[in-house]
Amino acid sequence: MNILILGSGGREHTFAYKIVQSNRCSQLFVAPGNAGTSEIAINISISVNDFEAIKNCVTRNDIKMVIVGPEDPLVNGIADYFLSSPELKNVMLIGPSKAGALLEGSKERAKEFMIDHKIPTAAYQSFTKETLKEGQLFLETLNPPFVLKADGLAAGKGVLILNNIEEAKNELEDMLSNSKFGAASSTVVIEEFLDGIELSVFVLTDGKNYKILPTAKDYKRIGEGDVGLNTGGMGAISPVPFVDDVLMQKIEERIVIPTVNGLQKENIDYKGFVFIGLINVNNEPFVIEYNVRMGDPETEVVLPRIKSDLVELFEATFHQELDKTSIEIDERAATTVMIVSGGYPEAYEKGKIISGIKNIEDSIVFHAGTSIKDEKFVTNGGRVLAITSMDMNYKKALKKSYQNIEKLHFDAMNYRKDIGFDLT
Repeated sequence: MNILILGSGGREHTFAYKIVQSNRCSQLFVAPGNAGTSEIAINISISVNDFEAIKNCVTRNDIKMVIVGPEDPLVNGIADYFLSSPELKNVMLIGPSKAGALLEGSKERAKEFMIDHKIPTAAYQSFTKETLKEGQLFLETLNPPFVLKADGLAAGKGVLILNNIEEAKNELEDMLSNSKFGAASSTVVIEEFLDGIELSVFVLTDGKNYKILPTAKDYKRIGEGDVGLNTGGMGAISPVPFVDDVLMQKIEERIVIPTVNGLQKENIDYKGFVFIGLINVNNEPFVIEYNVRMGDPETEVVLPRIKSDLVELFEATFHQELDKTSIEIDERAATTVMIVSGGYPEAYEKGKIISGIKNIEDSIVFHAGTSIKDEKFVTNGGRVLAITSMDMNYKKALKKSYQNIEKLHFDAMNYRKDIGFDLT
């Protein structure tokens, strides 16, 4: 069958890398894609939010399956759009309905869902511009650090963790009154800070059945030692070494099962991924947030460990037959290190020539922000390349990634040299 992936980053290149390995895939399209996807698929210059153009692409190319990479089109209702269209309703779209996508599209909605279905999470309250003073008073009832979250989508940058009460009050005002994160911060969720170590659990669900995918841990801060500004992610490791069978059982029983059951109870049409951001507090798991798609760069370490045919799993997801499938996981560890443009996550330049990709050995290069100019790879984003390696443990895998990064170059190239530092 012909298959379309929506998106342009490292996540989408990783999906493409796995899907072209499937005998079920005849022709793969990626919209809009990047320089990496162009080597294994046909890139189509369409915005992920231009549903009409996507519809035309699907019908024109006889596409039978669509995998939605980023969150925006899901929150904007692409699954509902497909279901309501006579020409598209039988196309296997992998991604939740608009109601399901609200678990990521609104932090407030996600917290309400967790409370309603007794899923462990931090205590919280929500505030708007009209209740700014109440929000500032609520901050005074909490112990630092203070956690402020923009309710809507803010490209992974709408969360502030602050130690100073006055700074927290000022930032709350900046978010609510001055639209620091645009419309995303018209409502702000303030929640108690949980002290622990973070990890991500990924679930593929058809809304009734589910499969738990490999765990992963990503590193969001730009600086080594996890300092500095938040980014889209500077690297990731899978599996998470501290997740034993006991903790995994708690996660499944207290979080995964109630989440899937909650979707059923609320009659939410959900055929896709649930990315559960967790924090492990003294071996007790709490949910920090839901995402309704695979994470990036976690995808670059999770998917390479899945030996099963991804297209067959997606077919089972669409037809609500995940219970009839099994997933084979590679026991080796996978690591990825993200190479970024100088200045990222603030201002950075594009169009820098990338050299050395053909010299990479025993690692996989996933393109994130790249394009082709004059038959050369050039930078086209803040996060440029992800170098993924596999070995018997994450330390050996990381060594491979770092050895290969030394073969790469572009002007003002930057990366973290301490991925996994907190796991030793």
